[in-house]
Parts: sequence; C-alpha cells; structure tokens
Amino acid sequence: MFDALCKFLTESFSEDYATWLLGKPVKLTELSPQELSLEPIRADALILVQSDDMVLHLEFQTEPDDKMGFRMLDYCVRIYRRFPNKTLYQVVIYLKPTRSPLVYQETFELRETRHQYRVIRLWEEPTEAFLSSPGLLPLALLTQVQEPTVTLRRVAQTLNQLEEPRVKSNLMTATAILGGLVMNSELIRTVLKSDILRESAFYQDILQEGLEEGREQGLQQGLQQGLQQGLHQGESSLLRKLLIKRFGELSEVIDARLSQASVAELELWAERILEAKTLSEVFG
Repeated sequence: MFDALCKFLTESFSEDYATWLLGKPVKLTELSPQELSLEPIRADALILVQSDDMVLHLEFQTEPDDKMGFRMLDYCVRIYRRFPNKTLYQVVIYLKPTRSPLVYQETFELRETRHQYRVIRLWEEPTEAFLSSPGLLPLALLTQVQEPTVTLRRVAQTLNQLEEPRVKSNLMTATAILGGLVMNSELIRTVLKSDILRESAFYQDILQEGLEEGREQGLQQGLQQGLQQGLHQGESSLLRKLLIKRFGELSEVIDARLSQASVAELELWAERILEAKTLSEVFG
C-alpha cells in the first residue's frame, strides 16, 4: 500500500520531488526496474525516475531494513551497467519514527568495497519545506511537526485551494493514508472529509480492479445472479490480497468472514484498510 502510494506521488509530482531531493526542478520520467539486467529485488518497493543525464533511485521505508545497504549497492551496479553515462542519486526515505540504528546507516562496506547513499528521516525534516509544493503535502505530517492538528489543518486548507478536483482528491487520500502512520485516523477523516476516498484515482483503481474481477466471474455464472456473485468474489479476493500485503497471512476466522460478508461490508472494509493500522480497525 505505502509502496504504491509513494510511487504514485513521485511519478505524478516528479518535479516537486526533484526540487526537494536534488535542489532543482528537473522533469523526470519513470524508469521500469525491468530495464535493469537480472531479477529485481523487491521491485514493488523500488522507485526509479530519470532525465537525460541522471537517474534518481528512491526507497520509501516504513520500517528499518538490515539489508538496505546491500540493496543500494546492488542497484547502483545494475543501473551503472544499463546507464554508465548517467549520474545516479540514491535516497532512502524513512517515513515512520524509530530509534533503530539502522535508519542512520548511509554506507555499505564489503572488504575493499564502500558504497554511500543518502538517507532522509522525515521526522527530522522541517515541516515548512513540505507545505509549498502540492506533491510534498502528503508527507508534511511525517516531518518535525510541533502541533499535528494545526499542521493537518494547514495541509487541508492548502489542498482545498487546488483547482483540479482529481489532483485534490488524490493528494487528500495520500495525506490520509500516510498521516495514519503518526496520527489518529478518526481525526484525519474528520479534517479531510472521508468521502474524498471515493473520489481519488488511487481509491478508484482499487475499486475498479475488484469490479473487473467480479465482472469476469459474473460472465461465467450467468446474468444477474452470476454478476452479483462475481462482484462479491472479486471484491473479496482483492480485499484479501490487500490485507495480506498490509498485515501478513490471514487466519481462518478472517478468511471465513471475508467469504460470508456482503458486498456492502466488503466495500466498507476496503475503505478502512487505507487508514487502519491493525486488522481490528479494519473489521471494527
């Protein structure tokens, strides 16, 4: 969930992220991990964007990773093999506060080999720097915030001033999801308005995938009854995938509950998963 969201933000607002990380508004385009030789490591978490003369490699992390240094070296070699004439910038961005010493590691050493990369701990970053660019607004609540509620209201006020409805709803949804890492989800919903989820492209993509799976099932099972059953199976299957990705393997009790739920219940749980921190918050 967080990997997909950060990838969406970086690629949709690449100039905002280039200005923040590189100090200049470079226009960047997506670079697929498949363009690198060998099988990618955790390609779902990898963000690569490029310009004519540089490649920006980003890793957004909610938790420390003891293999991060090796991963950065590994991708450095792969990217150099593919683009030997481009300058590579590698940045690891930690989203959630932690005291783990792993988030302070900026080098990987293996005998005579020493590889260095940049590390950003968002909770140490000044908040003001994230309030002037639309693409960075969803990260503002994760920075060095003194008064979270005040900052949330400032972000909401800025987002409400955006003229493009789709951009506004997407950024509000991103703010709600990321803000849930450090703030009360109910407060976030109150300030940002919960109905924004249904208006955002990110939420609609999740819903559409479930509907498409449901329609395929429905065609096989015939007319209205088959369509209804297919919609249910599609939404149930999609929700199960999201839950496993977010919280790990599910118990038999949860599996049974998903199978027996109504379409309305599945839609309700799909909304909650965007902000919930635990399974109990999803199922209420």
